[in-house]
Amino acid sequence: MNIFRALLDSAPASGTSQAGFFSTYGGTIILVVVMVAVFYFFLYRPQKKQEKEAAEMKNNLAVGDEVTTIGGLIGEIVSIKEETCVIETSKERTKIRILKSAISKVDVKASEK
Repeated sequence: MNIFRALLDSAPASGTSQAGFFSTYGGTIILVVVMVAVFYFFLYRPQKKQEKEAAEMKNNLAVGDEVTTIGGLIGEIVSIKEETCVIETSKERTKIRILKSAISKVDVKASEK
């Protein structure tokens, strides 16, 4: 009970103080702007950079590159089309056609072999 009485006594009487818009809502506006900036620099921007790097990697695939798929298959690219590529996966020269979007990373570039 004493806490509520102290809060009521400390609150300004209605009509006695003419506070401006910024003094009333300024802290909230600044906090929202800071939160948006934090989300942009720590979440949105790095994700876009990662997506750009992945797209660049998929566009620069070449025949002879050794790749790993998102499913864990490892193989060497033997042919490339617009959306798909064919990889050889084993000593028996098993060929599998996969989507370019299924390639996780390039392990060894053809130019480095």
